Amino acid sequence: MKNMGILGAVLIAIGVGALLFGHFSFTETKPVLKAGPLEINSQEQHTVWIPTAAGIVIVLAGVGLILAGRKA
Repeated sequence: MKNMGILGAVLIAIGVGALLFGHFSFTETKPVLKAGPLEINSQEQHTVWIPTAAGIVIVLAGVGLILAGRKA
């Protein structure tokens, strides 16, 4: 059951990261016009917010997997 402990540790790391950062941003480039050698692009900035409750649930799931792996 060592795999459950490793998965639990990964989930805890992801959950703590979600709680610390809270959001991530990325830029998407979309082509607007493409006519021969002329190309016009548009860039859009997107921000994805991670709810605090989701981070807490992920950490608790990781702790639960580690505890379940120790008992088995």
